[in-house]
Amino acid sequence: MSDAFVVCSNLSFSWPDDTPVFQDLSFTVPGGRTGLVAPNGAGKSTLLKLIAGELRPTGGGVVVDGVLGYLPQTLPLTGDLTVAEVLGIAPVLAAIAAVESGDAAEEHFTTIGADWDVEERTRAQLDRLGLGEVALTRRLDTFSGGQVVSLGLAAQLLRRPDVLLLDEPTNNLDLDARHKLYQALEDFSGCLLVVSHDRALLDRVDRVAELDRGEIRFYGGNFTEYEAAVQAAREVAEKNIRSAEQEVKREKREMQQARERAQRRASNAARNLGNAGLPRIFAGTMKRNAQESAGRANETHAARVSAAKAKLDEAEGALREEQKISLELPDTAVPAGRTVFSGEGLRLRDLYAADGVDLTIRGPERIALTGPNGAGKSTLLRLVNGDLSPDAGRISRYDGRVAYLSQRLDLLDPDRGVLDNLVAHAPALPASKRMNLLARFLFRGSRVHLPVGALSGGERLRATLACVLFAEPAPQLLLLDEPTNNLDLVSVGQLASALNAYRGAFVVVSHDERFLVDVKVERWLRLTGGRLVETAAPAAG
Repeated sequence: MSDAFVVCSNLSFSWPDDTPVFQDLSFTVPGGRTGLVAPNGAGKSTLLKLIAGELRPTGGGVVVDGVLGYLPQTLPLTGDLTVAEVLGIAPVLAAIAAVESGDAAEEHFTTIGADWDVEERTRAQLDRLGLGEVALTRRLDTFSGGQVVSLGLAAQLLRRPDVLLLDEPTNNLDLDARHKLYQALEDFSGCLLVVSHDRALLDRVDRVAELDRGEIRFYGGNFTEYEAAVQAAREVAEKNIRSAEQEVKREKREMQQARERAQRRASNAARNLGNAGLPRIFAGTMKRNAQESAGRANETHAARVSAAKAKLDEAEGALREEQKISLELPDTAVPAGRTVFSGEGLRLRDLYAADGVDLTIRGPERIALTGPNGAGKSTLLRLVNGDLSPDAGRISRYDGRVAYLSQRLDLLDPDRGVLDNLVAHAPALPASKRMNLLARFLFRGSRVHLPVGALSGGERLRATLACVLFAEPAPQLLLLDEPTNNLDLVSVGQLASALNAYRGAFVVVSHDERFLVDVKVERWLRLTGGRLVETAAPAAG
């Protein structure tokens, strides 16, 4: 394993409007595979850009030991580039071709350096990532989004980096491409820092770095072990909170009891002094002494209460905020056996086989629709929804509304607030229930008035789900196209929570196997080679 590493010392960064992102952040990423996790908006991508040198810190510094490779979420590539240009090998290939044709100019040998085998290495790398048959002269605009990501990764690996930064590398990759990427990263021997919401990928790392409230904490082991550690810490924090709450109550009770005892003693002493007939000056001195003693005791108990409250604040500060969607949607129930959609021999353009594809959805089925990029999965959802009409085949839709969430989450008006969008989609819902509903979808207070266009990916998904699921009539069939793309792990969990409360049928297109298992998919369909076939659930791991 390489000794390459990344060191960030007192790293600070603010946006041009002085909004701070990090302040005096210090940490070291050792060799091996490290997964970086945090909610959307916490600054994961910004941190990678600072390490890669694409952003300049406002304070502190970054040291990278070795050659750096960086694959951002959005690749800055244009469609007219060739594969060789994307991979950064076009000048070397041109120089080799020139030398082989008899041109012995020194500049060609300088360009080639030690890379005489660059084409062989490139072919091997492309083959490992499922692109072995791709021509080096092919233009980028002929590739799917997932293939472009794989090309970008191949370009970085060909540089033989010591330190590799990856930002959501499995976005847009189909299952086959994902597994090839997993294998390539397992074979990587340098220092890998990867931002991802793909739990299957994160279960292949050596450690997890959690960016939380401006600090980074490292947890040894993969993501499953990290989750267990976080849960254990939560249980300890909850226990400490309960203990601290009891201590606060006990100290308050003891302080009140001490005050009552002091008052009784003072009252008894006053009576005794009066009965004893002592001089007034002596009686006054004794009274002042008693008051001072009571005051010191009161200060002691007040300090204990304050200390107990401080301990409670510390315990509550250690407790992570855990937000979960909690829903009950009885109106979405679909009786077992009821057919909600039937399609026979569906064909559209050249996507499907000559005899078309057949799809029947019955009862509250939970269906996963998988297949390689470009197979026609999104098109099939749009045929089911009615957005598209088939060139051939027969479709029957039965009673009950069909709701469709596209990859773009563009159902809502981006200029209107969350509450206004809900009113537009569910006008019959009483005003009192709207606020309660939005609170259950984690929109509270002023956040219900946020424009949808200003929401994060996870927030927009929650807002869309609220409007879709509670529109009248409630949908009996829900279609979701890559719903976890660009969602952080918390948002993915929230989506799974909402779908597990949904009692209608749904079809979900996703390459995230763990997510599909979490939402309790019962039926697995794969669209490949123009045919829709039923498959077994994927093996665990």
